[in-house]
Amino acid sequence: MAEITVSIVSHGHGSLLPDLLTDLSLCPEVDEVILIRNIPEPSIAISTPIRLSIIENPKPIGFGANHNAAFQMVKTPYFVVLNPDIRLDENPFPTLLKCMQSDDSALCAPAVVNPAGGLEDSARHFPTSFGLAKKALFRCKGRLLYDLGSPPMPVPWVAGMFMLIRSSDYIALNGFDENYFLYYEDVDLCARLWESGRKVVLCPSVHVIHDARRESHRNFKYMLWHMTSMARYFFKHAAYAFNLRNIS
Repeated sequence: MAEITVSIVSHGHGSLLPDLLTDLSLCPEVDEVILIRNIPEPSIAISTPIRLSIIENPKPIGFGANHNAAFQMVKTPYFVVLNPDIRLDENPFPTLLKCMQSDDSALCAPAVVNPAGGLEDSARHFPTSFGLAKKALFRCKGRLLYDLGSPPMPVPWVAGMFMLIRSSDYIALNGFDENYFLYYEDVDLCARLWESGRKVVLCPSVHVIHDARRESHRNFKYMLWHMTSMARYFFKHAAYAFNLRNIS
C-alpha cells in the first residue's frame, strides 16, 4: 500500500536523480515524489513509474522552507525528507514503518553508510556548549555508538538526509522552522518532537547509502549561516536544555 510521499530538494544535483528515482520506484510504499529545483539546472530526462511532481523555485530558499513547501502537496500518512545523494540498495520502508508503529515514534531514520560501507554519524547527541568545545579541541563529533543490525533505539536527533515522519506530527509541529536557512533545521525539528512528548527513533537494522557530493562550505557566508543557526538553536531551546541533554 502506498503510504509515503518523498520530498527531494536539488541544488544542481539533477544527474543523481534518475538512479535515486529508480531505487524509489522499487518501493511500493512510495506514492509520490516531490522534487524541488532550488536553483536553475539543466533538464534531465527522467522516466519513472512513480508519480513525480516538480517545483521550480524562482529564487533559492532554505532547506526547511523547501520541504515545508513540498509538504503542502502531501496527502499520505507519512512524509520522507530525502537528500538527492542518497541511494537505496534495499527497500528500507517496511522495516522503518514497522519500527515506527512498534515504538510509537513520530520520526524514524535508518542507519547511513558511505559507499564503502562505513557507518556515518547520522545520529547524534544534542549540541551543548561543552560538546562544541570538545568538538573544536578534540574533534569529538558527539555521534552515538551503535552497530549496523542493532535493535531500534531512541536517539536525540538524526540528520536531515533521511527522515521518515508521520504527517500528523509534522502538521502538529508546523514542519521545519524556516528561520533557519541551511544548518540546524534537523536538530531543531527533533528537539521540538522530544519537547512535545514525541519520540525520534533510529533503526540500525536497515541502512541507506550516502554518496556525499559536498561543495566547499569553508567561506564566510556558510560560516555565518552556521553560527547564526547555532545561536538561534541555543536561544530557542534554552529552557529545555537540561531535558534534551539527558535524552539518550
